[in-house]
Amino acid sequence: MGTTHALTVRPADVRDADAIAAVHVQAWREAYAHLLPAEFLAALDVDARAARWRGIVAEPDVDVLVATVDDTVAGWASAGPGRGERPRDRELEGIYVLAEHHGSGAGQALLDAAIGAAPAFLWVADGNPRAEAFYRRNGFERDGTVKHEPIGPHGLDAVRMVR
Repeated sequence: MGTTHALTVRPADVRDADAIAAVHVQAWREAYAHLLPAEFLAALDVDARAARWRGIVAEPDVDVLVATVDDTVAGWASAGPGRGERPRDRELEGIYVLAEHHGSGAGQALLDAAIGAAPAFLWVADGNPRAEAFYRRNGFERDGTVKHEPIGPHGLDAVRMVR
């Protein structure tokens, strides 16, 4: 008999900032190892990111949710009114799930809680086929807009997807 692990999605609280930051850094290391230099990923600072997350969680216009498995944060999502040019009224600003929980339903539960089936947009790193396939399954399509993000020593391109 396999062990069942309880998956829960709930609104984040400022006390979750450290766990969100730890997941954020680990998920970047897992998702972007082929896109960003190892030295850059290794140098990501969980404490600095946690300080930013305390501010983000407190923002009234941004919804931050966490997925927990057995009360441990396994992923997070954030959504808000959108930054920059807004093709829709809601932006899925970020969603990350630790690789060990890929396929668990955590990502889908987070997306459903953050934006439901409503029209929305998001940015995804170009060259991240797993994420793009997930968004396509949820009705998103590339709209042709690309922006260069100054992440790491050379940056990376992000493509906009809209539903």
